[in-house]
Order: sequence, then C-alpha cells, then structure tokens
Amino acid sequence: MVEDKKNNEELTDAEAELYDRQIRLWGLESQKRLRAAKILLIGLDGFGAEIAKNIILAGINAITFLDHRDVTNLDRCSQFFVPKEDIGKNKAEASLPRAQNLNPMVNVNADTAKVDDKPDEYFGQFDVVCATHCTITQLKRINRVCREQKVKFFAGDVWGSLGYTFADLLEHEYAEDIVQTRKVQIPESGEPMVKEKFESITVTEKHTDIFVPFEVILYVPKSSLPKESEIYHMMLIMLNYREKYGDDPQPNERGSENLKNIASQIIEKYELENTIDHLIENDLYAQVSPVCAIVGGVMAQEIIKAVSQKGTPHNNLFVFNPDTLCGKILKLGH
Repeated sequence: MVEDKKNNEELTDAEAELYDRQIRLWGLESQKRLRAAKILLIGLDGFGAEIAKNIILAGINAITFLDHRDVTNLDRCSQFFVPKEDIGKNKAEASLPRAQNLNPMVNVNADTAKVDDKPDEYFGQFDVVCATHCTITQLKRINRVCREQKVKFFAGDVWGSLGYTFADLLEHEYAEDIVQTRKVQIPESGEPMVKEKFESITVTEKHTDIFVPFEVILYVPKSSLPKESEIYHMMLIMLNYREKYGDDPQPNERGSENLKNIASQIIEKYELENTIDHLIENDLYAQVSPVCAIVGGVMAQEIIKAVSQKGTPHNNLFVFNPDTLCGKILKLGH
C-alpha cells in the first residue's frame, strides 16, 4: 500500500487543472496516492507501451522502463512509442521521448540492464512492479522479492491475439462506492398526508482482499479450474515455451515441433484432447495491436486501482479469449 504520509502535500494548481476529471471520478485522496506512486515496468513491447501510456496519463509520480532488448521490425506491429528510425536501438531508451511527452509532470526513466542482473533491493524502491515478457523463473523470483518488500506485483503478456494479466496485491485494502436505494417520506404542503418516494445514495464501503503469489496459479489442478479455461492452458503453454527456449516462437517458426511438444505436455496433463488445437494453430506470433490495447488497458486499470485504493481489483487472473473477444476473471489458488 502507498503510505498516506506521501499524500500530505497538496496538488499544485497545474496538477489540479490537468487531473480535474480524474479527481471528480475517484476523488482527491486517490489522485494524491497516484501522484506519489513509483512504478517499475519490465518489458517495452506493444503490450508494455499500452500499460505505460495509460498510467502515465493517470498522473503517477514516476515510471521506470526496464528492458535490455533492442527494437526489431516486429515492434512495428504495436509499439507506438518507437519511431521507425529507432530499429536497432534499446527499447527502453527509444520509448522514452514519446512516453515523456504524454505527461511532462511524470518522471519517465529508462534502464537498459537485464532484469536478472538487478539485486533484490532494486525492486524495493517501487510501489508497484509490473513484469511482462519474463520467464517463469523470473516471474517467481520477482514476485517473491516483491512479497518480501511489500511491493504490489503484476504480470502479463500478449501472444498474437490472446493475453492475460495477473495481480498479487498481498493484503490489499480498498474502497468501493455502492449505489443504494432508500425510501423517503415527503410531507405534502398543507396536508397531513405524506408521500413516499425512492432516492439513490452513494455509500463508500471499505474491503480487504488477500492475494496469492504467481507460482500458486501455475499448478492449479483440473478439478479446481472453471469451465472454459482454454486461455489459462494457452498461457501455461506459452510461458513454458519461453521458460525452455528463452523467448517466444517467431513468425518463421509457425507450426514448429518445439511448440507442439510443449503444448502436448499441457494437453496430456489436463486431459484436453483437441479442445485447444485451434488456438495452438492460431496466430501466436508478435503482438496484435488491438489486443495490446485491450489487455494493456485492463492491466493499467488494475494498477491504477491498486495504487489509488479505489475500486474492486481483479483477484487474481484476467484472460482474454480471441474466439469470443471477451475477457474473463479467474480466481485461482485460493
């Protein structure tokens, strides 16, 4: 949780004017929590760019882009921060100028180091860590370190036209506005009779949710999964592929035996038969821009809710299905 002591300083006139509509939406205290928040975003693909865009516009204090990779032609599909002439340059640094231009009041920084080279204490300087394009080993390690240092952790990815987001907010307190209807009596002027009518009032309720670490949702038995969990299984396939081979399958590897072998292990473990064959044969390569916008928008929304402590968070997995073009929230590992 972002400490309240960070929120004592009032917004400047310029900030109050810029964030006026947001303050009306979620309140001054929530905006002040956002203004105090420091975010680490790992991975600057198209998905990461969408996340960054939304939380920068929301008015956080600072965001650090951590990515050691260089811009490639594949980034042209969805990474709108990077101009064409920056192909071959570092992704974090190439994304910096356009990201900063979105909101001069936010401190945007680039870090070109590898995430594996960062010591545990590095992650403790942030209020939220959001990890994309990481292996299972990396996600487990970063989530463990975040838990030890009381830092809220998010993970997510987009593969082609499917994607997911995950949240571990530890023990998270938040407020939710509930609209209630009540009956009131109105006296009629000059008459002893009264009229009854219904009016709506908004009541703020406080809640606490408990979250589980990322590794717990990787080993959910079939009996505990809800129906229509195809994207959960696809998430496992793609993460296990990245874990084994160090990266995602490329467009020129379409239909590769490596992907089929990883998929067959998950299919056999969960007794899926041919239920996800069409997804495995689908477009899992690069990142489709509209899907980055959807799933990245959801991730940014969840980060904003977590930092502002306003609104019910997704606990804990959100998956986007390209067949139905719908998202679904799964609560796993509880």
